Amino acid sequence: MIAHLFNAPLGESETAVGVGTVGSSEAIMLAGLAFKRKWQNKRKAEGKPCDQPNIVTGANVQVCWEKFARYFEVELKEVKLREGYYVMDPEKAVEMVDENTICVAAILGSTLNGEFEDVKLLNDLLTKKNKETGWDTPIHVDAASGGFIAPFIYPDLEWDFRLPLVKSINVSGHKYGLVYAGIGWVIWRSKEDLPEELIFHINYLGADQPTFTLNFSKGSSQVIAQYYQLIRLGYEGYKNVMENCRDNMLVLKEGLELTCRFDIISKDIGVPLVAFSLKDNSTHNEFEVSDMLRRFGWIVPAYTMPPDAQHITVLRVVIREDFSRTLAERLVNDIQKVMHELETVPCKVCARISISGDGDNEQHGAVVVKKTALQTQREITTIWRKFVMEKKKMNGVC
Repeated sequence: MIAHLFNAPLGESETAVGVGTVGSSEAIMLAGLAFKRKWQNKRKAEGKPCDQPNIVTGANVQVCWEKFARYFEVELKEVKLREGYYVMDPEKAVEMVDENTICVAAILGSTLNGEFEDVKLLNDLLTKKNKETGWDTPIHVDAASGGFIAPFIYPDLEWDFRLPLVKSINVSGHKYGLVYAGIGWVIWRSKEDLPEELIFHINYLGADQPTFTLNFSKGSSQVIAQYYQLIRLGYEGYKNVMENCRDNMLVLKEGLELTCRFDIISKDIGVPLVAFSLKDNSTHNEFEVSDMLRRFGWIVPAYTMPPDAQHITVLRVVIREDFSRTLAERLVNDIQKVMHELETVPCKVCARISISGDGDNEQHGAVVVKKTALQTQREITTIWRKFVMEKKKMNGVC
């Protein structure tokens, strides 16, 4: 069912090639192993060295890609980000591809801002390079978040097996697949893309049972839940859920824009989330906003972007099925309250307190004792701590 959703080129009676995993992390490990083994087999057959494999990704990849590279001894070549462009640049990615590249990993729904990377452009550029060099470098799509979104609300977007270089796709069932935590999927384009030597066959359960996994004993409840959801909701049901998430995302985005305090980092087309940063963080930053929102019961993470955009700090709100329009409006109101409160407390630079004495005294020749930086910082910290303690006494939310 998932292979058909991703437009896998299957014949009438052909069985899809894939496996259920523990989240997308295991799925990425398995897909990466398949690429590495296939590349090694080809290099050995050509009599060439196969001890320096690499993967090309954007610096915005999830940490599981770094785990794969470190655990399985593959060099991770990252395309750096830049201000205003927070996903992998396909042109720069293709430039980094060499004969040791086992695959290029594209992300359909970046963790940082929810943006879909341009997989079609990557496919076209890589096809051209493969023809020029004689290589056959493939693409893996990390669709952990976007795999259950794009097919339903962006059906014309070409990112999946409709592109010939896309050989495998992973997706998380416990994100927008609407299943509780613990389930992921990896689908291969065809049997030829999954080396047979990685698959183990057992028959002690009464029939041939192929297995390709890094985990072992695991319950089947999440698999059953995914099957149930696909049957119960169907295409139209998933489409309605995803459209509702997108609409609520737009409500939140528009509400934040009306405050005139934030720059929106996320895109309208992508994972339904809103990533935003302060237009002016000279007095208070995004980490303080995140901390203050916890007192209203919200957990809104603040984080810095990867290189070379690490000077950009972002707040992110992910819109799930149970995040209603009412909650979106309430969050905007609470953010406005937080910003108002932050404006009434000492800022991190000047603390809005007298630091060097009164100007009139200077005019009358009075001696003004300048405070040291350490004394100023201690005074600011004391006032801030006092303010926070007073708020805790008044607020019952912990």
